[in-house]
Amino acid sequence: MTRIPLAMAACVLALQSPAMAQAQAQAEAPAADVPFRAGAAKIDITPAKSSLPKGFEGVNDPIYARVAVLDDGSSRAALISVDAGAIPNEIWSAVTQGAQTELGVAPERLMITATHTHSVPFRMDPTMSGKIMTALREAAGRLQPARIAYGQGVSYINVNRNIIDPKTHRWWEGPNYEGPSDKTVAVVRIETTAGQPIAIYYNYAVHAVINGQLDQVSGDIPGATSRYIEDSLDNKAVALWSEGAAGDQNPIFFQQTYDLRAIRVADYAKRGEDISNAMPPGGQGLNKRDPQVVRLMNQQRQLANAMGQMLGEEVLRVNRDTLDRPEVAPRLFGASKTITCPGRTRTDQGRAGYPGTYTDGDPLPIRLSMLKIGHIEIGGVNAEVFNPIAQRFKARAGSARTMMATLTNGMAGTGYIPNDEAYGQNTFEVVSSRLKQGCAETGIINGLLDLEQQADRR
Repeated sequence: MTRIPLAMAACVLALQSPAMAQAQAQAEAPAADVPFRAGAAKIDITPAKSSLPKGFEGVNDPIYARVAVLDDGSSRAALISVDAGAIPNEIWSAVTQGAQTELGVAPERLMITATHTHSVPFRMDPTMSGKIMTALREAAGRLQPARIAYGQGVSYINVNRNIIDPKTHRWWEGPNYEGPSDKTVAVVRIETTAGQPIAIYYNYAVHAVINGQLDQVSGDIPGATSRYIEDSLDNKAVALWSEGAAGDQNPIFFQQTYDLRAIRVADYAKRGEDISNAMPPGGQGLNKRDPQVVRLMNQQRQLANAMGQMLGEEVLRVNRDTLDRPEVAPRLFGASKTITCPGRTRTDQGRAGYPGTYTDGDPLPIRLSMLKIGHIEIGGVNAEVFNPIAQRFKARAGSARTMMATLTNGMAGTGYIPNDEAYGQNTFEVVSSRLKQGCAETGIINGLLDLEQQADRR
């Protein structure tokens, strides 16, 4: 390397014009003159009992849309979490358009994620986009100087849900303690410059299926966790659930559901119908006046709250003890892209245990998103993704403060997205997937890494 003599370097510095020196100082200085700001809000989206579709019998616990709006002085971003099974593309489009027009949040800097609770109407209320916009306006109206910090913890309430049945020797659903399962709880704390929490954004991979057979509206584990965190913070902050790569992850404690499944299979068998390799929706076919069914369902309610408290306690521990040093002036970056993978159409039936038969289907698009808040990276995928895909993405990402938010920014038509290795297992997610093997895993990982590189080059 050629070295410049000290005297010459001093001469070069002396010859710099004041304008050049000022420009260099501005380029090197942090944008602290325009403070980072944040605001948060939540809105109750629980449907009235009179408007519930057939099959729903009432409300077990309220559901919400939760929002945090961020502003770095030159651009805005929004984090949105909705107690919903999925975010329909039309809702995503309406919210992104409204957020851009009214609040200056560009579509590529908006992340709207479903908690994936299985205890809400499948078809989302078409007025939902208006309710989410109300929460966005409220959050934007509360913008105040803020800072942001990241931390990680662990929680053991999830487990890989695909096993070999010891009786049939075929793939079925059950706790696989040896299967891949990321226990990481990623926590983002958004707080005032005085250290008071504004919002907690947390990411974890587990299916919200505990209360699914109650046939009552429920936020399930995500709702219980967020309510617990908010209550612990005197309801002065909003807790936003971010769905990790839970395509193959169930709650680790799930016995009530297995017992209810056995009761339901036996009841159908008495009527001459075999549903042992099928799964009717909700609690269809269960006698809810049966004392045993009542007891099991009450245990499920207790379990959802207990697991919400367990996960909430870990989020609060990270929030209290293990956060990185806060970033006081993080910059916001957002980008998105769509990849396309070969599709397939299934021609037979059966939930699991047997290989499906297929014909070629149309290519299927998968929307990828990247929101970078300072050194924190949120990679979004608009589908249900298997856990190993997220683990491999995070291992290759350029930042240790990286997470994957699934069921984010719309809903792909792919069904589940298994990792390539899982295609050798006849699990219900694999046989029902509309994707052929060999494209999606690599496409998602490389696509998100490409978006990350765009952020690094900006």
